[in-house]
Amino acid sequence: MVSLDVDRVRRDFPALSEGVAHFDGPGGSQTPRQVADAVARTMTAGLANRGTVTAAERRAEEVVAGARRAVADLLGCDADGVVFARSMTQATYDVSRVLARDWRAGDEVVVTRLDHDSNIRPWVQAAQRAGATVRWVGFDRESGELPVDDVRAELSERTRLVAVTAASNVLGTRPDVAAIAAAAHDAGALVYVDGVHLTPHAPVDVAALGGDFFACSPYKFLGPHHGVLAAAPELLERLQPDKLLPSSDRVPERFELGTLPYELLAGTTAAIDHLAGLASGASDRRTRVLESMSAVEEHEERLFARLLDGLRSIAGVRLYGDPARRTPTAYFSVAGRASGEVSAHLAGLGVNAPASHFYAIEASRWLGLGDEGAVRAGLAPYTNADDVDRLLAGVGAIAR
Repeated sequence: MVSLDVDRVRRDFPALSEGVAHFDGPGGSQTPRQVADAVARTMTAGLANRGTVTAAERRAEEVVAGARRAVADLLGCDADGVVFARSMTQATYDVSRVLARDWRAGDEVVVTRLDHDSNIRPWVQAAQRAGATVRWVGFDRESGELPVDDVRAELSERTRLVAVTAASNVLGTRPDVAAIAAAAHDAGALVYVDGVHLTPHAPVDVAALGGDFFACSPYKFLGPHHGVLAAAPELLERLQPDKLLPSSDRVPERFELGTLPYELLAGTTAAIDHLAGLASGASDRRTRVLESMSAVEEHEERLFARLLDGLRSIAGVRLYGDPARRTPTAYFSVAGRASGEVSAHLAGLGVNAPASHFYAIEASRWLGLGDEGAVRAGLAPYTNADDVDRLLAGVGAIAR
Protein backbone atom coordinates (compact mmCIF):
# COMPACT_ATOMS: atom_id res chain seq x y z
CA MET A 1 0.00 0.00 0.00
CA VAL A 2 1.21 3.49 -0.86
CA SER A 3 1.72 5.71 2.19
CA LEU A 4 0.15 9.12 2.56
CA ASP A 5 2.55 12.00 1.96
CA VAL A 6 1.12 14.37 4.56
CA ASP A 7 3.45 17.23 3.60
CA ARG A 8 2.16 17.09 0.03
CA VAL A 9 -1.41 16.85 1.28
CA ARG A 10 -1.04 19.92 3.48
CA ARG A 11 0.16 22.08 0.60
CA ASP A 12 -3.30 21.84 -0.96
CA PHE A 13 -5.05 23.46 2.03
CA PRO A 14 -4.78 27.27 2.08
CA ALA A 15 -6.32 27.47 5.56
CA LEU A 16 -3.31 25.71 7.06
CA SER A 17 -1.15 28.72 6.23
CA GLU A 18 -2.79 30.43 9.20
CA GLY A 19 -0.75 28.17 11.48
CA VAL A 20 -3.69 26.61 13.30
CA ALA A 21 -3.72 22.92 14.22
CA HIS A 22 -7.18 21.76 13.21
CA PHE A 23 -8.75 18.98 15.27
CA ASP A 24 -12.25 20.23 14.40
CA GLY A 25 -12.62 18.08 11.27
CA PRO A 26 -15.52 16.03 12.72
CA GLY A 27 -17.57 19.21 12.57
CA GLY A 28 -16.34 20.10 9.09
CA SER A 29 -12.99 19.60 7.42
CA GLN A 30 -10.78 22.23 5.88
CA THR A 31 -11.06 22.61 2.11
CA PRO A 32 -8.38 22.03 -0.54
CA ARG A 33 -7.91 24.70 -3.19
CA GLN A 34 -9.02 22.26 -5.90
CA VAL A 35 -12.51 22.23 -4.38
CA ALA A 36 -12.69 26.02 -4.12
CA ASP A 37 -11.50 26.31 -7.72
CA ALA A 38 -14.21 23.92 -8.93
CA VAL A 39 -16.90 25.89 -7.10
CA ALA A 40 -15.62 29.17 -8.56
CA ARG A 41 -15.36 27.78 -12.11
CA THR A 42 -18.93 26.52 -11.96
CA MET A 43 -20.31 29.79 -10.64
CA THR A 44 -18.49 31.89 -13.23
CA ALA A 45 -19.21 29.71 -16.27
CA GLY A 46 -22.40 29.94 -18.29
CA LEU A 47 -24.99 28.05 -16.26
CA ALA A 48 -28.73 27.48 -16.52
CA ASN A 49 -31.38 25.06 -15.37
CA ARG A 50 -30.57 21.53 -16.49
CA GLY A 51 -31.35 20.67 -20.08
CA THR A 52 -29.91 19.64 -23.44
CA VAL A 53 -30.41 22.65 -25.72
CA THR A 54 -27.84 25.27 -24.68
CA ALA A 55 -24.27 24.87 -23.53
CA ALA A 56 -25.27 26.34 -20.16
CA GLU A 57 -28.05 23.75 -19.75
CA ARG A 58 -25.77 20.89 -20.73
CA ARG A 59 -23.10 22.12 -18.32
CA ALA A 60 -25.57 22.03 -15.42
CA GLU A 61 -26.71 18.55 -16.44
CA GLU A 62 -23.17 17.23 -16.53
CA VAL A 63 -22.33 18.78 -13.15
CA VAL A 64 -25.21 16.84 -11.57
CA ALA A 65 -24.50 13.59 -13.41
CA GLY A 66 -20.79 13.91 -12.67
CA ALA A 67 -21.42 14.40 -8.96
CA ARG A 68 -23.64 11.32 -8.83
CA ARG A 69 -20.91 9.26 -10.50
CA ALA A 70 -18.29 10.61 -8.11
CA VAL A 71 -20.36 9.78 -5.02
CA ALA A 72 -21.01 6.31 -6.43
CA ASP A 73 -17.25 5.80 -6.75
CA LEU A 74 -16.69 7.06 -3.20
CA LEU A 75 -19.33 4.85 -1.59
CA GLY A 76 -19.46 1.87 -3.93
CA CYS A 77 -23.13 2.46 -4.73
CA ASP A 78 -25.33 2.93 -7.81
CA ALA A 79 -25.16 6.47 -9.19
CA ASP A 80 -28.90 6.27 -9.97
CA GLY A 81 -29.55 5.93 -6.23
CA VAL A 82 -27.61 9.04 -5.16
CA VAL A 83 -29.85 11.81 -3.79
CA PHE A 84 -28.57 15.31 -3.01
CA ALA A 85 -30.04 17.32 -0.13
CA ARG A 86 -29.42 20.49 1.85
CA SER A 87 -27.86 18.39 4.62
CA MET A 88 -27.80 14.88 6.00
CA THR A 89 -30.33 16.04 8.58
CA GLN A 90 -32.73 17.24 5.89
CA ALA A 91 -32.34 14.01 3.92
CA THR A 92 -33.11 11.95 7.03
CA TYR A 93 -36.18 13.99 7.90
CA ASP A 94 -37.41 13.65 4.31
CA VAL A 95 -37.01 9.86 4.33
CA SER A 96 -38.54 9.52 7.80
CA ARG A 97 -41.68 11.34 6.71
CA VAL A 98 -42.10 9.15 3.65
CA LEU A 99 -41.50 5.85 5.45
CA ALA A 100 -43.68 6.75 8.42
CA ARG A 101 -46.76 7.02 6.21
CA ASP A 102 -46.97 3.23 6.36
CA TRP A 103 -46.34 2.91 10.09
CA ARG A 104 -49.20 2.08 12.41
CA ALA A 105 -49.83 1.92 16.15
CA GLY A 106 -47.90 -1.03 17.51
CA ASP A 107 -45.13 -0.76 14.93
CA GLU A 108 -41.63 -0.22 16.30
CA VAL A 109 -38.54 1.82 15.46
CA VAL A 110 -35.09 1.13 16.96
CA VAL A 111 -32.62 3.95 17.65
CA THR A 112 -29.34 3.98 19.57
CA ARG A 113 -27.97 6.37 22.16
CA LEU A 114 -24.63 6.28 20.34
CA ASP A 115 -26.00 8.19 17.36
CA HIS A 116 -25.92 11.84 16.38
CA ASP A 117 -29.35 13.35 16.95
CA SER A 118 -29.91 13.61 13.20
CA ASN A 119 -30.28 9.83 13.15
CA ILE A 120 -32.46 9.78 16.25
CA ARG A 121 -34.90 12.68 16.41
CA PRO A 122 -36.37 12.36 12.89
CA TRP A 123 -37.28 8.74 13.64
CA VAL A 124 -38.54 9.44 17.16
CA GLN A 125 -40.77 12.26 15.94
CA ALA A 126 -42.04 10.26 12.95
CA ALA A 127 -42.85 7.34 15.25
CA GLN A 128 -44.71 9.59 17.65
CA ARG A 129 -46.86 10.98 14.86
CA ALA A 130 -47.65 7.48 13.63
CA GLY A 131 -48.34 6.09 17.09
CA ALA A 132 -45.40 3.70 16.77
CA THR A 133 -43.15 2.64 19.64
CA VAL A 134 -39.50 3.73 19.93
CA ARG A 135 -37.04 1.12 21.18
CA TRP A 136 -33.82 2.56 22.61
CA VAL A 137 -30.46 0.78 22.62
CA GLY A 138 -27.73 1.97 24.95
CA PHE A 139 -24.00 1.40 24.59
CA ASP A 140 -21.32 0.26 26.99
CA ARG A 141 -20.30 3.34 28.95
CA GLU A 142 -16.75 2.16 29.57
CA SER A 143 -15.76 0.84 26.16
CA GLY A 144 -18.14 2.86 24.00
CA GLU A 145 -19.12 -0.32 22.15
CA LEU A 146 -22.59 -0.93 20.73
CA PRO A 147 -23.18 -4.69 21.14
CA VAL A 148 -25.04 -6.33 18.26
CA ASP A 149 -26.94 -8.53 20.72
CA ASP A 150 -28.31 -5.44 22.45
CA VAL A 151 -29.77 -4.24 19.15
CA ARG A 152 -31.05 -7.71 18.29
CA ALA A 153 -32.85 -7.88 21.64
CA GLU A 154 -35.03 -4.92 20.66
CA LEU A 155 -36.13 -6.38 17.32
CA SER A 156 -39.49 -7.99 16.67
CA GLU A 157 -41.86 -8.74 13.82
CA ARG A 158 -43.24 -5.21 14.33
CA THR A 159 -39.86 -3.48 13.82
CA ARG A 160 -40.12 -1.22 10.78
CA LEU A 161 -36.75 0.55 10.89
CA VAL A 162 -33.39 0.42 12.66
CA ALA A 163 -31.29 3.60 12.68
CA VAL A 164 -27.60 3.13 13.44
CA THR A 165 -24.39 5.05 13.01
CA ALA A 166 -21.44 3.66 11.07
CA ALA A 167 -19.14 5.63 13.39
CA SER A 168 -19.90 7.71 16.47
CA ASN A 169 -19.06 11.36 15.93
CA VAL A 170 -17.85 11.71 19.54
CA LEU A 171 -16.42 8.33 20.57
CA GLY A 172 -15.40 7.13 17.13
CA THR A 173 -17.04 3.73 17.78
CA ARG A 174 -17.56 1.72 14.60
CA PRO A 175 -20.41 -0.70 15.33
CA ASP A 176 -20.76 -3.94 13.40
CA VAL A 177 -23.27 -2.42 11.01
CA ALA A 178 -23.33 -5.46 8.72
CA ALA A 179 -24.37 -7.74 11.58
CA ILE A 180 -26.96 -5.23 12.82
CA ALA A 181 -28.36 -4.86 9.31
CA ALA A 182 -28.58 -8.63 8.86
CA ALA A 183 -30.49 -8.99 12.13
CA ALA A 184 -32.82 -6.14 11.19
CA HIS A 185 -33.50 -7.61 7.77
CA ASP A 186 -34.27 -10.98 9.36
CA ALA A 187 -36.95 -9.15 11.32
CA GLY A 188 -38.27 -7.53 8.14
CA ALA A 189 -37.03 -4.02 9.00
CA LEU A 190 -35.24 -1.40 6.93
CA VAL A 191 -31.88 0.00 8.07
CA TYR A 192 -30.81 3.65 7.90
CA VAL A 193 -27.07 4.17 8.34
CA ASP A 194 -25.50 7.48 9.36
CA GLY A 195 -22.21 7.42 7.50
CA VAL A 196 -21.25 11.04 8.14
CA HIS A 197 -18.37 10.30 10.49
CA LEU A 198 -17.13 7.12 8.82
CA THR A 199 -16.83 8.37 5.25
CA PRO A 200 -13.91 10.81 5.86
CA HIS A 201 -11.76 8.18 7.58
CA ALA A 202 -12.04 4.81 5.86
CA PRO A 203 -12.89 3.09 2.57
CA VAL A 204 -16.68 2.75 2.34
CA ASP A 205 -18.64 -0.04 0.67
CA VAL A 206 -22.34 0.50 1.26
CA ALA A 207 -23.23 -2.95 -0.06
CA ALA A 208 -20.89 -4.60 2.44
CA LEU A 209 -22.35 -2.53 5.27
CA GLY A 210 -25.76 -3.92 4.38
CA GLY A 211 -27.94 -0.91 5.18
CA ASP A 212 -30.83 0.18 2.97
CA PHE A 213 -30.00 3.89 3.23
CA PHE A 214 -26.58 5.48 3.74
CA ALA A 215 -26.29 9.20 4.45
CA CYS A 216 -23.17 11.35 4.56
CA SER A 217 -21.98 14.96 4.32
CA PRO A 218 -19.38 16.15 1.76
CA TYR A 219 -18.20 18.97 4.02
CA LYS A 220 -16.84 16.33 6.39
CA PHE A 221 -14.63 14.86 3.65
CA LEU A 222 -13.07 18.05 2.23
CA GLY A 223 -16.09 19.19 0.20
CA PRO A 224 -18.86 21.80 0.30
CA HIS A 225 -21.79 22.04 2.68
CA HIS A 226 -24.66 19.79 1.63
CA GLY A 227 -25.90 16.25 2.19
CA VAL A 228 -25.93 12.95 0.30
CA LEU A 229 -28.25 9.97 0.58
CA ALA A 230 -27.50 6.68 -1.17
CA ALA A 231 -29.97 3.84 -1.63
CA ALA A 232 -30.79 1.19 -4.19
CA PRO A 233 -32.80 2.78 -7.05
CA GLU A 234 -35.42 0.02 -6.81
CA LEU A 235 -36.01 0.90 -3.14
CA LEU A 236 -36.35 4.59 -3.97
CA GLU A 237 -38.84 3.67 -6.74
CA ARG A 238 -41.18 2.34 -4.05
CA LEU A 239 -41.21 5.65 -2.15
CA GLN A 240 -43.36 8.62 -3.10
CA PRO A 241 -42.24 11.84 -1.39
CA ASP A 242 -44.21 15.06 -1.59
CA LYS A 243 -43.05 17.06 -4.59
CA LEU A 244 -44.10 19.83 -6.94
CA LEU A 245 -46.38 18.74 -9.78
CA PRO A 246 -44.08 19.81 -12.66
CA SER A 247 -40.89 18.41 -11.10
CA SER A 248 -39.47 15.11 -12.29
CA ASP A 249 -40.87 11.91 -10.86
CA ARG A 250 -37.78 9.98 -11.90
CA VAL A 251 -35.48 8.45 -9.29
CA PRO A 252 -33.44 10.02 -7.75
CA GLU A 253 -34.76 13.42 -8.89
CA ARG A 254 -38.14 12.96 -7.20
CA PHE A 255 -36.41 13.35 -3.80
CA GLU A 256 -34.54 16.55 -4.70
CA LEU A 257 -36.69 19.59 -3.97
CA GLY A 258 -36.04 22.63 -6.12
CA THR A 259 -32.97 23.51 -8.16
CA LEU A 260 -29.80 21.76 -7.03
CA PRO A 261 -26.75 23.82 -5.96
CA TYR A 262 -24.63 23.11 -9.03
CA GLU A 263 -21.53 24.80 -7.66
CA LEU A 264 -21.61 22.64 -4.51
CA LEU A 265 -22.03 19.48 -6.54
CA ALA A 266 -19.03 20.45 -8.67
CA GLY A 267 -17.09 20.99 -5.45
CA THR A 268 -18.13 17.57 -4.20
CA THR A 269 -16.83 15.92 -7.36
CA ALA A 270 -13.56 17.82 -6.91
CA ALA A 271 -13.34 16.71 -3.27
CA ILE A 272 -13.79 13.07 -4.22
CA ASP A 273 -11.25 13.41 -7.03
CA HIS A 274 -8.87 14.96 -4.51
CA LEU A 275 -9.35 12.08 -2.08
CA ALA A 276 -8.90 9.58 -4.89
CA GLY A 277 -5.55 11.11 -5.79
CA LEU A 278 -4.04 11.22 -2.31
CA ALA A 279 -2.14 7.94 -2.56
CA SER A 280 -3.06 6.09 -5.74
CA GLY A 281 -2.33 6.20 -9.45
CA ALA A 282 -4.83 3.51 -10.45
CA SER A 283 -6.82 3.94 -13.65
CA ASP A 284 -10.40 3.91 -12.36
CA ARG A 285 -11.62 6.29 -9.67
CA ARG A 286 -13.24 3.67 -7.43
CA THR A 287 -9.92 1.83 -7.12
CA ARG A 288 -8.10 5.09 -6.46
CA VAL A 289 -10.61 5.98 -3.75
CA LEU A 290 -10.21 2.63 -1.99
CA GLU A 291 -6.42 2.75 -2.10
CA SER A 292 -6.19 6.38 -1.03
CA MET A 293 -8.69 6.02 1.80
CA SER A 294 -6.81 2.96 3.04
CA ALA A 295 -3.69 5.15 3.15
CA VAL A 296 -5.65 7.87 4.98
CA GLU A 297 -6.86 5.31 7.50
CA GLU A 298 -3.32 4.02 8.14
CA HIS A 299 -1.95 7.57 8.51
CA GLU A 300 -4.70 8.60 10.93
CA GLU A 301 -4.47 5.41 12.99
CA ARG A 302 -0.74 5.91 13.48
CA LEU A 303 -1.16 9.53 14.59
CA PHE A 304 -4.17 8.66 16.69
CA ALA A 305 -2.14 6.12 18.68
CA ARG A 306 0.32 8.93 19.40
CA LEU A 307 -2.53 11.17 20.53
CA LEU A 308 -4.14 8.56 22.76
CA ASP A 309 -0.85 7.58 24.38
CA GLY A 310 -0.11 11.23 25.07
CA LEU A 311 -3.52 11.99 26.56
CA ARG A 312 -3.38 8.89 28.77
CA SER A 313 -0.05 10.04 30.15
CA ILE A 314 -1.42 13.38 31.38
CA ALA A 315 -2.67 13.30 34.96
CA GLY A 316 -6.26 14.44 35.28
CA VAL A 317 -7.29 13.66 31.69
CA ARG A 318 -10.24 11.33 31.29
CA LEU A 319 -10.85 9.66 27.94
CA TYR A 320 -14.36 8.47 27.12
CA GLY A 321 -14.75 5.16 25.34
CA ASP A 322 -12.14 2.72 24.11
CA PRO A 323 -13.83 0.73 21.33
CA ALA A 324 -11.87 -1.91 19.44
CA ARG A 325 -12.72 -0.39 16.04
CA ARG A 326 -12.96 3.36 15.85
CA THR A 327 -12.33 6.43 13.79
CA PRO A 328 -9.53 8.77 15.01
CA THR A 329 -11.71 10.71 17.43
CA ALA A 330 -10.81 11.42 21.07
CA TYR A 331 -13.45 12.65 23.51
CA PHE A 332 -11.95 13.77 26.81
CA SER A 333 -12.17 16.04 29.84
CA VAL A 334 -9.64 17.51 32.26
CA ALA A 335 -10.22 17.25 36.01
CA GLY A 336 -11.11 20.55 37.64
CA ARG A 337 -11.62 22.31 34.30
CA ALA A 338 -14.83 22.95 32.39
CA SER A 339 -14.61 21.52 28.90
CA GLY A 340 -15.27 24.94 27.40
CA GLU A 341 -12.35 26.30 29.40
CA VAL A 342 -10.04 23.61 28.00
CA SER A 343 -11.18 24.32 24.46
CA ALA A 344 -10.68 28.07 24.87
CA HIS A 345 -7.21 27.51 26.31
CA LEU A 346 -6.25 25.37 23.32
CA ALA A 347 -7.71 27.89 20.88
CA GLY A 348 -5.47 30.54 22.42
CA LEU A 349 -2.53 28.33 21.48
CA GLY A 350 -3.70 27.95 17.89
CA VAL A 351 -5.16 24.49 18.43
CA ASN A 352 -8.80 24.06 17.45
CA ALA A 353 -10.41 21.30 19.52
CA PRO A 354 -13.94 22.40 20.43
CA ALA A 355 -16.04 21.26 23.39
CA SER A 356 -19.70 20.26 23.17
CA HIS A 357 -22.08 17.35 22.91
CA PHE A 358 -21.78 17.88 19.14
CA TYR A 359 -25.43 16.95 18.66
CA ALA A 360 -24.73 13.48 20.07
CA ILE A 361 -26.87 14.65 22.96
CA GLU A 362 -28.08 11.18 23.95
CA ALA A 363 -24.50 9.88 24.05
CA SER A 364 -23.35 12.82 26.15
CA ARG A 365 -26.15 12.29 28.66
CA TRP A 366 -25.58 8.51 28.68
CA LEU A 367 -21.94 9.15 29.60
CA GLY A 368 -22.96 11.43 32.47
CA LEU A 369 -21.72 14.57 30.72
CA GLY A 370 -25.16 16.15 30.51
CA ASP A 371 -25.65 18.81 27.86
CA GLU A 372 -22.17 20.25 28.30
CA GLY A 373 -20.25 17.37 26.74
CA ALA A 374 -16.48 17.17 26.54
CA VAL A 375 -13.55 18.19 24.35
CA ARG A 376 -13.32 16.47 20.97
CA ALA A 377 -10.13 16.06 18.96
CA GLY A 378 -10.53 14.53 15.53
CA LEU A 379 -7.83 13.80 12.97
CA ALA A 380 -7.94 14.44 9.23
CA PRO A 381 -5.70 13.59 6.25
CA TYR A 382 -3.87 16.90 6.74
CA THR A 383 -3.11 16.33 10.45
CA ASN A 384 0.58 15.82 11.20
CA ALA A 385 2.68 14.86 14.20
CA ASP A 386 3.41 18.49 15.05
CA ASP A 387 -0.34 19.15 15.33
CA VAL A 388 -0.69 16.25 17.75
CA ASP A 389 2.24 17.37 19.86
CA ARG A 390 0.86 20.91 20.07
CA LEU A 391 -2.47 19.58 21.30
CA LEU A 392 -0.80 17.39 23.91
CA ALA A 393 1.38 20.25 25.13
CA GLY A 394 -1.68 22.49 25.49
CA VAL A 395 -3.70 19.88 27.38
CA GLY A 396 -0.72 19.14 29.60
CA ALA A 397 -0.33 22.80 30.48
CA ILE A 398 -3.94 23.31 31.55
CA ALA A 399 -4.04 19.98 33.40
CA ARG A 400 -1.15 21.00 35.70
